[in-house]
Amino acid sequence: MKRITIDHVSRIEGHAKIVILLNDEGQVTNTEFHVTQVRGFEKFTEGRPYYEMPGITSRICGICPVSHALASSKACDAIMAVRIPPAARKLRELLHCAQIVQSHALSFFYLSAPDLLLGMDSDPATRNVLGVIAAHPELARDGIELRKFGLQVIESLAQERVHSSWVVPGGVNSRLLAATRDRILSELPAAKTIAERTIQFFKGALDNYKEEIASFGSAPTMYAGLVDAKGDLQLYDGGLRFRSATGEIIEDQIAPEDYANWISEASLRESYLKAPYFKPMGPAGGVYRVGPLARLNVADRCGFPKADAELNEFHQRFGAPAHSSFLYHYARLIEIVYALEKMEALLTDPRILEDHVRATAGVNSLEGVGMIEAPRGVLIHHYKVNDEGAIVWANLIVATGHNNFAIGRSVQQVSEHFIKGDKLQEGMLNRVSAVVRAYDPCLSCSTHAAGQIALRIQLMNRSGEVVDEISRP
Repeated sequence: MKRITIDHVSRIEGHAKIVILLNDEGQVTNTEFHVTQVRGFEKFTEGRPYYEMPGITSRICGICPVSHALASSKACDAIMAVRIPPAARKLRELLHCAQIVQSHALSFFYLSAPDLLLGMDSDPATRNVLGVIAAHPELARDGIELRKFGLQVIESLAQERVHSSWVVPGGVNSRLLAATRDRILSELPAAKTIAERTIQFFKGALDNYKEEIASFGSAPTMYAGLVDAKGDLQLYDGGLRFRSATGEIIEDQIAPEDYANWISEASLRESYLKAPYFKPMGPAGGVYRVGPLARLNVADRCGFPKADAELNEFHQRFGAPAHSSFLYHYARLIEIVYALEKMEALLTDPRILEDHVRATAGVNSLEGVGMIEAPRGVLIHHYKVNDEGAIVWANLIVATGHNNFAIGRSVQQVSEHFIKGDKLQEGMLNRVSAVVRAYDPCLSCSTHAAGQIALRIQLMNRSGEVVDEISRP
C-alpha cells in the first residue's frame, strides 16, 4: 500500500490537503479530502445582539464579506419581521452583483487561469499568476480590470471594499447618489466588453481540455440553487430549487425558513468541513452541488438576452443538466455576463435613487433565516434570539459545505483516472488539486462549530502502523 499526500491544495481560499491511497499495482483505491481548519463563529457570537451579526459574520471571509453581510442582514430582517424598502433591496442586489463579478474574476483569472492558460502539465515554477501575466498579458490585464470594476462598485456603494458596515438589518445605511449611479453606468460597457471577450476566448479553448471535462467530477448529482417563480436565475432573492441528475425538478420554491426540512448536515471523520445532503434521500443518495454550475442547471433562464444566449449555447454543447465540474469555470463567465446585465437593469430603474433605504423595528420574532446565492453557492444564516435580541443559537451553512460530498467524489474520480503509481508525474497531482479549484472552495467560510465534529484518534508506532484507535461518530 502506498500513500500520496498533497499537503497543501494551492490557489484556493483556506487550507486543505488530499490523501491518495494506492495498492501494490499502483492503482488508486481510496482518496480523502481533508479540510484542516476550523472556525467557531456560531459559538462565539452567542450573547451578541442580533444587529451586530452582519458586521461580525462578514469577518468570516475577506473574499466574500458582502455575501455574509447580506445573508446575515436577511436573517435579521426576519427577526425584526420587516420588509425592507424597495430602494434598499435594489441596492443590496446591486452590491451583490458587484461581489459576483469581482469574486468570479478572482477565481477565473487569478486562481484557475494558470492551469487553463498555461496547461495542467506546465512547469509549476511558472504555473501561477505571474506566469499568466508573462504569457498572456492582455488577458491578465482584462482580469485585473474586471475585478477592479467589481471592487470599485462595492466601494462606491458601501464606502469600503472589504468589511463595510453599509448593509444593515432593515436595509442599507445610505441612499445612492445620482452621480454615483451615472459613473457606474459609464463604466459598465468596458466591463461587458471584457466579459464577452473572455467568454469567447474560453469557449475556443475548451477543446484542449476534453479529457478533463470528461473526468473532472462528471458523475451525475442533484443540483440546488435559487430561482424566482418563473424559474429565472436569482442571486439575492428567490426560492430554493432542487433538480435531479436527469433534469426533473424535485422540489421548488423552498422558503428560507423551511430549509431544514430538506437539508441535513453530516460530520465526516476526515474533515472539519460538514457535509450537507438532501434530507429525504439520506447522505448516500442525497448528494447535490451548488454554485455557478448548479445555478445554471437549476434555472430555466437567466432573464437577460446575452446571458440567456450564452446559457442556451452552454446547454446545447454540454447537455441539460451539464455534469462536469470542469464547467464551473465556464459557468462563472456566464454569470459575470448575467451580473453585469442585472446591474444595468437595476441602475436604470429610477426607484433605486429613492431616499427611504432602511426599515426600523425591534425583536418581533425569536428566529430568522437569511438565504442568498454567494459566488460559490447557496449561503444560509439561521439565528435564534431571546426577548432582548441576544443570539442564543446560530447555524451557518456555507456554499463550499454543500459541495463537500461532491468535491470528495470528484477527487476520487480524477485520482483514479489520471494517477498511475508506476509513473507518477507532477501534472497528475496538479489535476487532483485542479478539480478542487474548479469548485472555487472557500474553506475559511465553510468550517463552523454547530453540531458535533466526528473524531478519530490513532496511535501509531515508529513504523507508521496503527496500534490503537478511538473514534466518535
